[in-house]
Amino acid sequence: MGSVREFIRHNYRHFNAASLIDAAEGWEKHLADGGKMFLTMGGAMSTAELGICVAELIRQDKVHGLCVTGANIEEDFFNLVAHDHYVRVPHYRELSKQDEQALLDQHLNRVTDTCIPEEAAMRKIEGKMLQVWQDAEAKGERHLPYEYFYQVARSGVLESEYQIDPKDSWLLAAAAKDLPVFTPGWEDSTLGNMFVACNLTGSLQSLLTVKSGVEQMAALIEWYRETTKAASLGFFQIGGGIAGDFPICVVPLLEQDLREDVRKWGYFCQISDSTTSLGSYSGAVPNEKITWGKIDIDTPSYVIESDATIVFPLIAAHVLNQ
Repeated sequence: MGSVREFIRHNYRHFNAASLIDAAEGWEKHLADGGKMFLTMGGAMSTAELGICVAELIRQDKVHGLCVTGANIEEDFFNLVAHDHYVRVPHYRELSKQDEQALLDQHLNRVTDTCIPEEAAMRKIEGKMLQVWQDAEAKGERHLPYEYFYQVARSGVLESEYQIDPKDSWLLAAAAKDLPVFTPGWEDSTLGNMFVACNLTGSLQSLLTVKSGVEQMAALIEWYRETTKAASLGFFQIGGGIAGDFPICVVPLLEQDLREDVRKWGYFCQISDSTTSLGSYSGAVPNEKITWGKIDIDTPSYVIESDATIVFPLIAAHVLNQ
């Protein structure tokens, strides 16, 4: 049958299919010209197991920084240690309220067609994270959310509990490369909730042990400045929401608020099933970003209106020459 790359190049010729090819070729050209790529992931892409392709993109230096929801960073870990305990519900569209309550009674939290087991996943990781939070607090240290995940990943305390091939974990791949992973709105996640609860129950003494969203923006400014000194930085957005909106704002912040000369994003692509509508950021076409000073009129820009769980692995296969 040949490679995935050959298949899509032969069959994907028009409409969203053609946009997929254009975006993949644009990504490749951006890297070939000396650029770097920043990847954002909204929603629950880790539970959709995009880590399989994202991890390989990281290993092969096709991705150089990330911004993800709090759900995505923690759910990569959940999947890593509890994959065998996940419950798939292929008939999820037919579930009644009583069916949903029955899942809750079994401590199974549903994400579309997949239920994450509370005890095997969330509580197991909570214990490991609490330890690094407490250690930092005892030392008077403060870190960004992803840095605590890296501490757990690098400590090896989870290795005996891996239930998937660790090469399919994007978080482990990112930790190995020491890539920055920004998580705006991290408190809107299971572990973010647990962190607050630990403070309220006395297991932790300070909410300041984990750095805030505005501190993450300050860290992103420094990283963007340093990265773009010698290279153009591209922006590949999976889904919408805060994971995309937060990091793309760093360019107008630098230019308009700090009055600095700055490279604008040198490539832009978004995969989204959000339709263009009044006031929708996720559904806004790339041209709107020109008016906000995020991209230039000559920035290569692409939109693929489709399901990222289907589309992104194909783009990754193209970029990875698979």
